[in-house]
Amino acid sequence: MAVDSILSSPLGPPACEKDAKALQFIEEMTRNADSVQENVLAQILRRNADTEYLKSFNLDGVTDRESFKSKIPMVTYEDLQPFIQRIADGDRSPILSSHPVSEFLTSSGTSAGERKLMPTIKEELDRRQLLYSLLMPVMNLYVNGLDKGKGLYFLFIKSETKTPGGLLARPVLTSYYKSDHFKSRPHDPYNVYTSPNEAILCPDSFQSMYTQMLCGLYDRHQVLRVGAIFASGLLRAIRFLQLNWRQLADDIRAGSLNPKVTDPDIITCMTRILRPDPELADFIASECSKEKWEGIITRIWPNTKYLDVIVTGAMAQYIPTLDYYSGGLPKACTMYASSECYFGLNLNPMCKPSEVSYTIMPNMAYFEFLPHDSEAGAAAPPQLVDLADVEVGKEYELVITTYAGLYRYHVGDILRVTGFHNAAPQFQFVRRKNVLLSIDSDKTDEAELQAAVESSSRLLKGFDTSVVEYTSYADTSTIPGHYVVYWELLAREPTAGPTAEVMGRCCLEMEESLNSVYRQCRVADGSIGALEIRVVRNGTFEELMDYAISRGASINQYKVPRCVSFTPITELLDSRVVSTHFSPSLPHWAPDRRRC
Repeated sequence: MAVDSILSSPLGPPACEKDAKALQFIEEMTRNADSVQENVLAQILRRNADTEYLKSFNLDGVTDRESFKSKIPMVTYEDLQPFIQRIADGDRSPILSSHPVSEFLTSSGTSAGERKLMPTIKEELDRRQLLYSLLMPVMNLYVNGLDKGKGLYFLFIKSETKTPGGLLARPVLTSYYKSDHFKSRPHDPYNVYTSPNEAILCPDSFQSMYTQMLCGLYDRHQVLRVGAIFASGLLRAIRFLQLNWRQLADDIRAGSLNPKVTDPDIITCMTRILRPDPELADFIASECSKEKWEGIITRIWPNTKYLDVIVTGAMAQYIPTLDYYSGGLPKACTMYASSECYFGLNLNPMCKPSEVSYTIMPNMAYFEFLPHDSEAGAAAPPQLVDLADVEVGKEYELVITTYAGLYRYHVGDILRVTGFHNAAPQFQFVRRKNVLLSIDSDKTDEAELQAAVESSSRLLKGFDTSVVEYTSYADTSTIPGHYVVYWELLAREPTAGPTAEVMGRCCLEMEESLNSVYRQCRVADGSIGALEIRVVRNGTFEELMDYAISRGASINQYKVPRCVSFTPITELLDSRVVSTHFSPSLPHWAPDRRRC
């Protein structure tokens, strides 16, 4: 089977016939990207012609692009929320999709502080599984022998709720891991995990992580790749090992299981895995007791060929720490996906993180692209560009139309075109639109940060003190990372200013004011540390402005940046800190079971 045009890999032909078919499929889809897109749009419009949403625009059953673009508007989540809420409340009429909505996928993006609900249908699982099935055939072109060992992947489910109408609402990966596509997947020598399903599917994050780490240690010589979904997740696993290696070593020495692990399914499955291994226990204790943890991944798992984690976008901030713990192992970013849709894959997965580009698979949905510079005050309505017509070097905001009932929907991702594979464009992820701060799956924008500062600063009124300026940054030098907010205060009576206890309450009030995704990461996942307020001395933000002007900023147009990452600026701010304060406790978080 000819796959000669796919990739310039030095490793030669596909690893097996199954891989050859997958690579050929990629070729067929990308060679005919525009016609595939035309067919996808026609299929979506034809099957959903009788939905309430499409009928409201008088599409009258037509399926051509021109009619679609002239009649159907671009929308945001807020535009669709009334329709989505009706479905969540139990309306089973064909509102957005002719196929029944099977569940809601909760987005990491938020609306009014709560997770967005993305409707999905059963067949979308097949579509997502198809994209997953293409990843290893591509990786096998670059890395030999992955069928000779296992992958140590730290995978977790998150909490799920039911809407008033009885539909599940949960993250897309929780949906996938709980599906038969994952639980009953056929054996594939290229996709064997050290973690048993019982550990991945355990809702208790400590028991899940402990069991997955224990299994990974037992299989240390068989592990060929180490991964998690996000870079932050893998670093959290390393931190877990730092905190729990003594108990892990004790369990391996005795062939026993930590009494904190009480999940019956885990206990049953671990009876097949646990065995006394004093030599392994001694090795783990020896390595983990050393002061320096540099290269710990390759010290514990010496045959690791690469890390499989997302290190693009906000996750790029973790690259130096990953390099430290892995000894600079390659970092593979394999696919580009979201709750709304799975988009495409990286056809050169072993490239440098700064060079990662994703090839959009045209069969996944109908894709349009809003030129990013067109949003700023243009007199004429912006003209969306089709997948095959984007231009190399330009930036676009992604707009999608899905089989599940999203039509011309703003995803919020800003992408830059880096090239083409056949007729399908390749994109570099630039950033999430309007996001200021992100540590894990959280996304905090400027309006949310402003509201949190305003809410917490009310606690200062009793001390005749106010916040005159502020900025922030995501500090990833700690594990887990945490938000740092710099405050410059104005106290009418400096000797009677707020106490350290009050400032701690300000930290907690900020966290209480942030969105539910942030609070879930803090409380349920433990993937974000306590928020920190650093109070800087008076005049610091004037110095910040002077620095910006010295670098060419206009004094008339200067605005205080609400988020900073440029090292000289953070160093300037840190050199002016007079006190630091942390949240004294966790903010409130619980799954919203009243209204989704």
